[in-house]
Amino acid sequence: MKVSHNWLQQYLKIDISLEKQLELLTDLGLEVEGTTPFESVKGSLKGVVVGEVISCEPHPNADRLRVTQINLGADEPVQIVCGAPNVAAGQKVPVATVGTLLYDADDNAFEIKKSKIRGEVSLGMICAEDELGLGASHDGIMVLDDALVPGTPCSEIFNIETDIVIEIGLTPNRSDAMSHMGVARDLKAGCNQIGVSSEWKTPHTDKFKITDTSNVITVEVDDTERAPQYYGLTLSDIEVKPSPEWLQNRLKAIGISPKNNVVDATNYILHDLGQPLHAFDAEKIEGKIRVKTLASGTKFTTLDGIERELHQDDLMICDDNNPLCLAGVFGGQDSGVSDTTTSIFLESAYFNPVSIRKSAKRHGLNTDASFRFERGIDPEIGIYALKTAAILIQDIAGGKISSEIQEHTQPLTEKVNLFISYAKITQVIGSEIPKDTLIKILNSLEIEVYNVNEDGFAMTIPRYRVDVTREADVIEEILRVYGYNNIEVSSSLHTVFPSFDLKSPHKVEQTAAQLLVGHGFSEVMNNSLTNPAYAGLSKQLDDVAKVNLLNPLGQDLSQMRSSLLFSMLEVVQFNSNRQQKDLNIYEFGKTYSTFEKTYKESKRLGICITGNKHSELWNSPSTKSSFFDLKAIVINVLSRLGITAITEEVTTNDVFSEGLSLSLHKNVLVDFGVVQSKITKNFSVDAQVLYADFDWDTIYKYAFKKEILIEEISKFPTSRRDFALLINSDVRFADLEAAAYKTDRKLLKRVSLFDVYEGKNLPDGKKSYGMSFYFGDPHKTLTDKNVDRIMQKLQKEFEDNFGATLR
Repeated sequence: MKVSHNWLQQYLKIDISLEKQLELLTDLGLEVEGTTPFESVKGSLKGVVVGEVISCEPHPNADRLRVTQINLGADEPVQIVCGAPNVAAGQKVPVATVGTLLYDADDNAFEIKKSKIRGEVSLGMICAEDELGLGASHDGIMVLDDALVPGTPCSEIFNIETDIVIEIGLTPNRSDAMSHMGVARDLKAGCNQIGVSSEWKTPHTDKFKITDTSNVITVEVDDTERAPQYYGLTLSDIEVKPSPEWLQNRLKAIGISPKNNVVDATNYILHDLGQPLHAFDAEKIEGKIRVKTLASGTKFTTLDGIERELHQDDLMICDDNNPLCLAGVFGGQDSGVSDTTTSIFLESAYFNPVSIRKSAKRHGLNTDASFRFERGIDPEIGIYALKTAAILIQDIAGGKISSEIQEHTQPLTEKVNLFISYAKITQVIGSEIPKDTLIKILNSLEIEVYNVNEDGFAMTIPRYRVDVTREADVIEEILRVYGYNNIEVSSSLHTVFPSFDLKSPHKVEQTAAQLLVGHGFSEVMNNSLTNPAYAGLSKQLDDVAKVNLLNPLGQDLSQMRSSLLFSMLEVVQFNSNRQQKDLNIYEFGKTYSTFEKTYKESKRLGICITGNKHSELWNSPSTKSSFFDLKAIVINVLSRLGITAITEEVTTNDVFSEGLSLSLHKNVLVDFGVVQSKITKNFSVDAQVLYADFDWDTIYKYAFKKEILIEEISKFPTSRRDFALLINSDVRFADLEAAAYKTDRKLLKRVSLFDVYEGKNLPDGKKSYGMSFYFGDPHKTLTDKNVDRIMQKLQKEFEDNFGATLR
């Protein structure tokens, strides 16, 4: 949010440096992100002085140029060549001297230099008003008052205002600080705490006077829930024209382009007091003002010229026949103030924040008014702001107040009352703050303290502090004014050793994450909102009942994701477009669906691999990551969590062109495989993408279920035997492995597959497996006889049940 330092000084007069003020604002929680100088005239007319035209003669080499001698208040006049048709001897004119920087309409600087124009020396430039930024005319040079003294800086003649614009990083909860008065109010509290005296001044409404009631526009509020406070009055016989310079400068400083005096006045009050206002052309209002909702599908054209379809929950400001304004968000095209407007209906209201936010998001609008309404403005400032605006409009546009204030209000909610103990404050802060300091801080924040006793005190929170509702909020208010930096650091350190639970959700997740990181994976975190079009890439996902947002930020983020896959493919796409094509990533996240009218959240772990296994090296060729690389990672994750004895099947998940599904007790733990190319191409990814989808809720039920056994390392060597088996092509290694362990559970320690061959010199439908078997006994060295006996059993098992033969 942009804040004008000059504007703040209208509220608060303090005798400390700007740097100290900025530091104080940051300490108060209104973080200053930067400052920018503002000049009502770019360059502030530095180097531009009053000159007197002593003589003006025709240029000897150009019919339309004049050679002038200019008195700049120095000993000798200077010669300037001028092409303006109205330059004449005896005039007082603004002169940009050599070295002066002037700015064009686009704020591009150009320097005035000594030059020769058609053979005649020119030592400056006599300026028109547009060349100085003082107006738009270029019909000729500016002619100044004859009483001015040559050499006088023009910055002393014209009202050039300089300012410092403060950029504040305002947090969403601080709706009370979304105005210059709000920021100044915080600054006053900060100054009070550090002992700096201040003078506080707010706009007075003593001049507010109703002239007559000749132009009363009555108001009816049909929807009091969405519009609990609504005020309005009429001003007649006004003149719409450009705003005075001071008002234009205030708005320009904070980045708002002035339009006309009426619109500028409403914008000024919005940024001054934090109360959005709206001015309607009173002559365009047919009958009464009606605050209500309209039927869905009603057409309404807003100020930007866009025709919009209203929703049945959009609160509208209407007359008897037509909608005039999308309440609290945006005005209508046909009811706004124009140059011909002579009377206005001025609105000030408090609208339901939730209603305004939904309407703004629904129509994709984000205005200064909606920004404040949806966060919650002061419900008690409406009439004060209306009177202040009416006085301002009378001052700059003339006219009269021609109606009573039309007031429709509902009872305000009770103010928040809290009791807090001194012990609680000390416990949370970790340091004791003097009792009188606590009360002084709260009073400076306009929090009314009462019922003070030995244990603590009660307080009433002002309604504009919508973010202060709990003890913790009050303590935060005390801390930010007292100063976090003023809290003493304890000389002792107290710590609590947490209990260790291997099966806690965090520990299980951390165990898997550490394993993946150790294998070179990087964690990603994606938005839970996704594009609903993605679900159409998979029939199974498309059939899942989705969770759609009622008021999404946009169509691309209008649905809660039902799979982690598409978010991770967006990451792959983003990185691939930046030449980062070798990726190993994982994400813990939730997916969302509906089931029997209830919402369901599922915790998932997604693993995604694409590109090469490792970077190219001179001594080893790069190889693409394969399905078996992914399978190894999946098995490692499950094994690390103590999950074994899993069942392996071909996956039925249609996001994979080929893949496997691993189950335990008929509960699917993970589906993994090669993502279908039609899906990856939708993300402009041409490379093969490998993906694993873990059902983390199910995995958590089985993780670390078995006791951890610690075994002594055997003192005796292991023995290895190999088989070269010729088997049918449909036989899987997992089945052979399971059969081997079933044959001998005591001495067989490990089975591995070191070679697979299919093709030439093998019968059709056959393949060759090279398998290794490792044997060991913790109590003795195995003999060949022991091992051979088991190998014979294995051979028989493979021959009888799998039709295998030794090669």
